[in-house]
Amino acid sequence: MTKPRDIAVIVGSLRRESFSRKTAHALAELAPEVLALELVEIGGLPHYNQDLEESLPPEWAAFRERVRRADAVLFVTPEYNRSVPGVLKNAIDVASRPYGKAAWQKKPGAVVSVTPGRLGAFGANHHLRQSCVFLDIPMMQQPEAYVAHAGDLFDEAGRLKNDSTRNFLAGFMTAYADWVEKILRGSDALA
Repeated sequence: MTKPRDIAVIVGSLRRESFSRKTAHALAELAPEVLALELVEIGGLPHYNQDLEESLPPEWAAFRERVRRADAVLFVTPEYNRSVPGVLKNAIDVASRPYGKAAWQKKPGAVVSVTPGRLGAFGANHHLRQSCVFLDIPMMQQPEAYVAHAGDLFDEAGRLKNDSTRNFLAGFMTAYADWVEKILRGSDALA
């Protein structure tokens, strides 16, 4: 078997028991063996300020390097005010600099949005996609993943208890594995 693809999972919620974090762990368990998912923490990143580029914070350098090293990126996010949480936007900005040297470029991507509400965090999902287009992250279009009623999906141990959600997310991860291979093979052919 070839080495699994390294997937950097960026969770947009800092809360230890967040539904987004639980969903990210479920996705890692459901992922095909060709993918190795690793949650990359973003809570300790100083706020982006271009003045800090002159004396680069070590947290920025480590985060940028981790994103660069990844084969692909998977975002799992809640919705705050019809957009992504500020901490996620900050992480995106940190790894998008310096200009022209973004760590995100050409990384196959996908987004799963999660909410205890009914709309599946639709606004955050699509707002995040706008940034990803600019950052040259080829985003998987289908299937889309809007996880609604997240408060009803996990047991006390934080594991999925709903078979239809488990099957949907497993199918999503299979499609994502195919997407990653398609984009990376295309990139390899162009190199």
